[in-house]
Amino acid sequence: MPNYIYWIIDVIIILAIIAMLFYPRWNLRRNAKVIDNEEFNRLMSSSQVIDIREANQYRIKHILGARNIAAAQIEASLNAISTHKPVLIYENAKPIAASKVSKQLKKAGVPEIYVLKNGLNGWDGKVKEGL
Repeated sequence: MPNYIYWIIDVIIILAIIAMLFYPRWNLRRNAKVIDNEEFNRLMSSSQVIDIREANQYRIKHILGARNIAAAQIEASLNAISTHKPVLIYENAKPIAASKVSKQLKKAGVPEIYVLKNGLNGWDGKVKEGL
């Protein structure tokens, strides 16, 4: 095989890696608005607050007033989410699963989706602690 073929393959691999790194962030910003603590707190009273972490994490600590629907269960639980009220979602830290969840919510007809920028780890509002 000529040397330029290896160079082309290398470029394709590098581009694929770059796309895998940036696609979730692009997808998140396309389907939701990432907001800070202040705006999240302001919107809470008129929105649905959903903790997309696993149930065991939710039981240990969660934002007061949030309900738990794990990211893996969002699609099966879409009928429990109103399309007439904004949805605020959060996870532990930086939004990772929120990219996929926001896309599913948008596809289901939720017009306003907001994601807490630094998740529960960066939250300075009221929380409920369990175990």
